[in-house]
Amino acid sequence: MNLRDQPLKAVAAAAEPRAAVVVAVFAGGTYRALCRGGVDRKGTASVTDRTRFEVGSVTKTFTGLLLADTAARGEVSLTGRIAERLPYAALPRGHGRAITYEHLATHTSGLPRLPPGLLLNGLPSWFANPYRSFTPEMLLPALGRAVVHHPPGTLMRYSNLGVGLLGRLLADGAGTDYGSMLRERVLDPLDLTDTGTAAPAAPDPAYAVGYWHGRRRPPWVIPALPGAGAVRSSAHDLIRFLRAHLHPEDSDTPQPLRIPLAEAVRIRELPAGDEEKSGLAWSVRTLSGATLYFHSGATRGCTAFTGLSPEREVCVVALTNSGVTLRSRFVQSSYLLLRALALGEAK
Repeated sequence: MNLRDQPLKAVAAAAEPRAAVVVAVFAGGTYRALCRGGVDRKGTASVTDRTRFEVGSVTKTFTGLLLADTAARGEVSLTGRIAERLPYAALPRGHGRAITYEHLATHTSGLPRLPPGLLLNGLPSWFANPYRSFTPEMLLPALGRAVVHHPPGTLMRYSNLGVGLLGRLLADGAGTDYGSMLRERVLDPLDLTDTGTAAPAAPDPAYAVGYWHGRRRPPWVIPALPGAGAVRSSAHDLIRFLRAHLHPEDSDTPQPLRIPLAEAVRIRELPAGDEEKSGLAWSVRTLSGATLYFHSGATRGCTAFTGLSPEREVCVVALTNSGVTLRSRFVQSSYLLLRALALGEAK
């Protein structure tokens, strides 16, 4: 056994035993990946670091970068109020008029976790995909029923609605859809060829099939809120994405994305009483001089973790085709790998 692979194997061991797993790291100037299992449980093909998994809420880090790019182009201001782009009937109640784009990207908008009505609407498909039947046409009417109980910027409360709305506003402002905007402004410039938002129309060995409690799940779709969780990507592409955040000013970074990447990882102090810090969608912690940026994600059939430490030049990606269960320790084990690499406790 290669001793350097032991920390990666510890993450893989935390996944569901029959699940496929890909764990990839960039550390010490080198890239390595551990791959286990097949794209499905029928023996169709083995997973590689180019296999595409549903990454769920890791999508939000792409949406945060898309906001930074849009701001760098002068198309919006981070501190601009979203009320300027919304019809009156779609304004959230309470303190909704004060919400800014940055509030949406840092989970400080005060919006609820989910749009009003989504849970009830999604009950028939709860164990497969509760977002599937919540359509883009439902979003703005639901937003108008949402209540913001506290002034934006005063509390951090995780909101799929908030970041999903951000993706919708950015795409509408650019006159396109979220997937196309992401492709043009982020994916193509960074050469992320395995990454996109479209679900496979038919079984495809390039994509891992999702499972939950051992049962095959249909491809994840989130039509009204793609900016909150629609991305599919490979470990190869995600490491490339993370590495672009390590040193945004490097000459290897596409020039149009240098300022947006730096803005995405600029640390925001969250409201008083919150120990966590934030980038644009990134959770941030500082330990012994190492800054850790990280985000996890899950769909009904897949779980994902991404993290980086710029000072230590470390990146970690962990993907599995098994949805989160109460006993799952996959995300926690992935974070511990990032922490260990950043603190020099693993190589």
